[in-house]
Amino acid sequence: MKPFIDAFTSHPASVNESYVEHLGSACSFAFPMIGAGFACLLHGLFPFLFVTTGSSTIRGLHERMVVNRVRQKNEAPAGTA
Repeated sequence: MKPFIDAFTSHPASVNESYVEHLGSACSFAFPMIGAGFACLLHGLFPFLFVTTGSSTIRGLHERMVVNRVRQKNEAPAGTA
């Protein structure tokens, strides 16, 4: 049973989150990505719509996921990063 539970908890623990916290974080990325994907589809059909939505969504999510994570590690007190 432990390997089954570990499949759901090992990755969230590796990023200092519980399973539920990780689910919330993943959803906070998934929904904007789905919306941006839909906007890109509509942009393909109607080039005058959503001209920068896809790229601005990617930049914002990258900022949250990568840049802020690096910034937080660099700002963490000694011995906690």
